Amino acid sequence: MRFIYWSVTALIALLVVVFAVSNRAMVTLTLFPLPAGLDAPLYLVVIVAVALGFLAGALVAWLRAGRHRRDARLLRQRIDRLQRDVNKSLPAAAGKER
Repeated sequence: MRFIYWSVTALIALLVVVFAVSNRAMVTLTLFPLPAGLDAPLYLVVIVAVALGFLAGALVAWLRAGRHRRDARLLRQRIDRLQRDVNKSLPAAAGKER
């Protein structure tokens, strides 16, 4: 499994390097109402945009999973409480059987 992980990681890294070498042209980024612009290599613009999109998607997924995390935490607390009750009642029940 570790071999597959590192193989896929190496392939992705190789693709990023090939993309960066192939797209070294400078582009100017401007925001419409602002007069200033930013000159940056095309590969950097694309890689930053992909990274920001990945982070935004991860944030949305994390926020949407909040309800499930809360439900799991509440169920875990209930299981712990019930387990304590069972452990507390077992010695009492064993004493009554004798």
